[in-house]
Formats: sequence, structure tokens, C-alpha cells
Amino acid sequence: MVFSSLIFLCGFLPFTVLIYRILPSKTITIRNTVFSARNFFLLLMSLLFYAWGEPVYILLMLSSILLNYIGGLLVHSAQEKKRQGGAKAALLFTLIVNLSLLGFFKYTDFFIRTINSVSDAGIALLKIALPIGISFYTFQALSYVIDVYRGDVKVQKNLIDFAMYVTLFPQLIAGPIVRYADVEAQLQKRDDSMHQFCMGLFRFGIGLGKKALLANQAGRLWEAIAAQSESISAASAWIGAIAFTFQIYFDFSGYSDMAIGLGKMFGFTFVENFRYPYQADSITDFWRRWHITLSTWFREYVYIPLGGNRKGMARQIVNLLIVWSLTGLWHGAGWNFLLWGLYFFALLVLEKTLLRKILTKTPALIKHGYALLMIVFGWVIFAAEDFTILQQYCRALFGANGFYEATALYHLSNYGILFVIMAIASTELPAKLARKFLAKCSDSAAVVLQGIWCTALLVLSFSAVVADSYNPFLYFRF
Repeated sequence: MVFSSLIFLCGFLPFTVLIYRILPSKTITIRNTVFSARNFFLLLMSLLFYAWGEPVYILLMLSSILLNYIGGLLVHSAQEKKRQGGAKAALLFTLIVNLSLLGFFKYTDFFIRTINSVSDAGIALLKIALPIGISFYTFQALSYVIDVYRGDVKVQKNLIDFAMYVTLFPQLIAGPIVRYADVEAQLQKRDDSMHQFCMGLFRFGIGLGKKALLANQAGRLWEAIAAQSESISAASAWIGAIAFTFQIYFDFSGYSDMAIGLGKMFGFTFVENFRYPYQADSITDFWRRWHITLSTWFREYVYIPLGGNRKGMARQIVNLLIVWSLTGLWHGAGWNFLLWGLYFFALLVLEKTLLRKILTKTPALIKHGYALLMIVFGWVIFAAEDFTILQQYCRALFGANGFYEATALYHLSNYGILFVIMAIASTELPAKLARKFLAKCSDSAAVVLQGIWCTALLVLSFSAVVADSYNPFLYFRF
């Protein structure tokens, strides 16, 4: 486990912010190398943050940093000497080692279980603990080496700055996936103003509220219903599926909000990771709004290099199949994740080939309903890591155990208001209303109101964290 919520909120974060603000923002040059005390401090605190729960795997992270730092230097050196073959060899070596490490730690036991299930091999599982955040920091480091090879970014010769980029604790564990190109300039010069800090604190409060006040409550309901998948009615099954749909959104988007907010508190501007995905009117639209940084990564570094949509529909479908198989497996070493990726692949292909014209003529409400129905069902596949449970739950969704029972009414009476709040909170309506209201206020009044709202949200969220032992972050597993 990483830091507990209380240790992080009451100790680690205030200490880090205080010392960071005390340290000088100006850089100094030592032997032609620019040195930033603030960057060095953030690196040390990020390593401490990671090592707190996984001291063994800090060596893996340090190895990843050195591998990709040296890989970037080798690519750059070969290109300077006009040795394109050498640059390509350095890139391929770095890619292979990165993906091999990721594959070993994340998928070895999965492949052993698969071999054992189709044969009598009886191979013993290695029971390798998954290093937290390995998928995220591996993809971030890879983006740097690939972009150096492409000439999209300059090679980073400052090891401290590069290591700080890879380990930066606000988004280290569960994203968003920050490509090097997005923060290259900010490593040396960024907005450390008090206004930026306050905006970051406000954004952090929103994310913490999403997690502590909404996601945890929805998750508790989902787990209670999923535990009875053998006997629940269709009504209860759909209530549970909707609860998980809300849980994973507020859990993951809440973490992303906190990461973006923390980044602002230290002067960084990270790209947005969500754009109200449950307002989507198609699955194509949904994936433009959900986990944007992952979709962007696969598009830039897998889909487009494979040919994208430039070589005809048949080739495009093959490229989509590869991307969505990898997207599914990226989320976890389980067949349900692969099935989940293939499920969305099939829907996207259907929309590109058969449904595109139909959807353009369909009323907005029906399109939105279609998208939500497909999304909710997709989350059931995602959540049920055991195929037996998945089968039981899918049967329940379609009435195998009856369509209604008293428990469903009990769940609605207890969680109905929360569902309405979450449905509204997952849209852009609250943000629109807030902007309209604040636009009518004077600047000073707007600042005071935002401060009051942020304080109330932080107090309520903090109280919920203290009182609630149920605080899992779903994307910590990936």
C-alpha cells in the first residue's frame, strides 16, 4: 500500500508544499547543467512517496529511469552522428526492455494460469506482486524516448529533471499519463504563483470530494450487490451495474482531478483526462471523453504507426483490433479485461461501418440512451474478473432470477438520492451553473465564495476519509 489517506493529507502533502514554497524558484548552473532545488526536492519526495509502501520496487523504478534516460541519450547521439540505424537500434532496445519488464511483472502469472487451464502442465505461479503504477510510469518514460527519436522533443541531459518527470508523485500511481512533450518546458520554468496554487487546491478538493463523498458510497453498494450475483433480480443487477458505473467514474476522475490539482500546486499544468464521458452520444464519443491520456497514447504510439485509417477499412479494423486488445490487457492481466477491450472494439467498428449514418439521424435522447446502455454493460464485463461471476451477473441482468424483489426497493430507498446527485455531478451542469453565478459576482466576492466552497468540500471529504475505512482506488491496480 502507498501512504494512507490520513498520513498523506495531514503529513506528507503539507510538509512537501511548505518546503517546496520555501526553496528558491530560481535555477543555478553547475558545470553547464541547470540545477533546480525545487525539482530535486520533488524528486526526493516522489521517491519517498513510492518507496513508503514498496521499498523493493523502488529499485525497479530507478532502473526504469536510468534505462530510459540512457536510451534517450543513445538515440540522440546516434542521430547527431547521422547513424539512423543506431538510433533505431537504441530505440528498439529501450522499447523491448521496458515492455519486457512490464510484461514480466504484470502478466507472468496470467500466462501461467492460462497454460495450466488448457493443459496438465501444473506450473507453479510465481505470485509476483504488481508494482503500483508500473503501467503509467512505463508509458510515460516510453513516450519520452519515442518522441526524442521522432525529433518531437529535445533530449533531456539533466538526470534529476528527467527522474522528477517520471516519478512526480501527483500522477505517479494512476495517471493521467503525462507525455514528456506536455511538460518539457515546465521542467525548467513554470507558474508557481499563489493564484495557481489556489486553483490547484480547489481542483484537488473537487477530486477528493468525488472520491470520498461519491465513489466510496457507490462502491459499497456495488460490492453488496455483486456478492449476491447468483440470486439477485434484474432490478438489483441493474442498480448494482449503475452503481459501479458511477463508482469507477468518480473514483478515477476524482484521482485525475486530485493529480491535476496537485500539479497546479507545484506549478505544473497536466492535460485533462476526462470530459464528462457519460454525456457521450456514441461509443466513439465516449472514448474521446474517457481516460483521454490513455486513448491519446495508444493513438500516437500504436494506432497511427500501424497505419491508422490511411490504408483502407480492412486495415483500419485490424489496427483497431490490435489497439483495443492492448487497451484491454493494459488494464489488467485477466481475460475479462481482454473481453472488455474486444467488446468496445466491436462497438466502435459497428459505429464506423453500420451505425454511423443511423446515429446521425437518431434523436439525441435515444443516442444518449444507447451509449449509456452499452457503457454500463461494458463496466459489468470490466468489474467481473471471474468468468463464472460474469456469466451469473449477465444472466441476472436479463431476468434469470426474476425481474424484481424487495431488496431492489431497499437499495433504491437508501441510494436513490445519491444516484440523482451522482447523475447530475457527472455532467457539466454544475460547472456551467457555477460559472454563470460567479460571472455575476465581483472578483473579490467570487474568490471568497470559491474559498468557502473549497474549504467546505475539503472538510466534508476529510471527515468522510477519517470515518470511512472503505477507500480503495480502483486504478491503483493498473
